[in-house]
Amino acid sequence: MKSAKQSTRAAEPAKELMPREKLAALGPGALTVAELLAIIFGTGRRGEPVKELAGRILREYGAFALRDARTLAQVQRETGLPLVKSCQLLACFELGARLFKPLPHDKQAVTIRTPQDVFEFLTDMRSLRKEQLRGLYLNARNVVIHQETVSIGTITANLVDAKEVFRPALEYGAISVIIAHNHPSGNPEPSDEDIAVTAQLSHAGSILSVRLIDHIIIAGESFVSLNERGVV
Repeated sequence: MKSAKQSTRAAEPAKELMPREKLAALGPGALTVAELLAIIFGTGRRGEPVKELAGRILREYGAFALRDARTLAQVQRETGLPLVKSCQLLACFELGARLFKPLPHDKQAVTIRTPQDVFEFLTDMRSLRKEQLRGLYLNARNVVIHQETVSIGTITANLVDAKEVFRPALEYGAISVIIAHNHPSGNPEPSDEDIAVTAQLSHAGSILSVRLIDHIIIAGESFVSLNERGVV
């Protein structure tokens, strides 16, 4: 018969492994993105432990926005991280981009043919707490050859820079572009500014011979296509 002390021990929940311990025990594939980010940061900030810090950054900005940050000033401005942690983050994503850049004919390439395809491809945008504008850049076969976070914050015609939207298209040789942004409010209906931005970018694309195919607004589990609304 087991003693009361032994029974108590058996009932105790297993201690949760810290990110470094988990990586050592189970390998990097077992860690979440937030846990991997916590390892990169090493320590948190006053009043915000490292795991909470990593989780908050991902919830607010999303992994793709962090990946697409190009300068130290941009990382600091968009995340509020101090200098050292901003450097760590930027170095992490630059290293990943260099070592694991996909081949042009990646077998996992995604073909976009409908607004539903865009919605299913951009699943990470459904739960973002900050509004961001994403660009999908397609080749002649409607295969996504690149995606980029163009801006973070309220989407307005005054703030969206057409050069930043179409620069990747020229850089990667894209034939067409689809833009998407999220509404953290949960309402996917386009605002007057959403429509103005779409018209502005459609005009810019026609000048550059890069067609703007659609503008998708994502809000939780729903979305609106401005192409289907006749705006594009």
